[in-house]
Amino acid sequence: MPEISRSDVTRLLAEWAGGSASALEMLIPIVYAELRRMAGKHLRRERPGHSLDSVALVHEAYLRLVAQTPANLGNRAHFYGIAARLMRQILTDHARNDKAAKRGGGIERVPFRESLHYAPEHARDVIALDDALTALEAFDARTGKMVELHFFGGFTVEETAEAFGLSRAAAGRQLKLAEAWLYRQIKRSSA
Repeated sequence: MPEISRSDVTRLLAEWAGGSASALEMLIPIVYAELRRMAGKHLRRERPGHSLDSVALVHEAYLRLVAQTPANLGNRAHFYGIAARLMRQILTDHARNDKAAKRGGGIERVPFRESLHYAPEHARDVIALDDALTALEAFDARTGKMVELHFFGGFTVEETAEAFGLSRAAAGRQLKLAEAWLYRQIKRSSA
């Protein structure tokens, strides 16, 4: 298969939104590979023997993605942002289920960056992070989307900057501020 550019993905998304079934057929293998990469990134930080694997996570996220109307998917960055959010929701739901099963016994606090590395023993932190991200999105939707693309979607600072029309330095500053804000929110919720 020839190399597919970012603009090709955006074009295929637009064609799919316009009703082109052939665009969807071309898009599926491209986005599936990227979704697998995103899921693998999330799950490499998991404990061995985790009940979710990258195939299960990507299939669940993919099924939720294609169930949405194509017009809601926008450009490449928006599409992968939605995918990152869905993966975050799936992992958060998984953490909530683990927490409910264990009733929170023996869960320890971990720093913000480590809370991005989900494991059942850190279910409370994953839930607190999800709650903090939801609060950030309510406070500043654009920054919330930037955080999602960068930390959960696997976008580099450069790709995040490009997706939001910012310089690399401005995107880096915004992400650092968001990280501090999220850390403060998580710290407040655990107090």
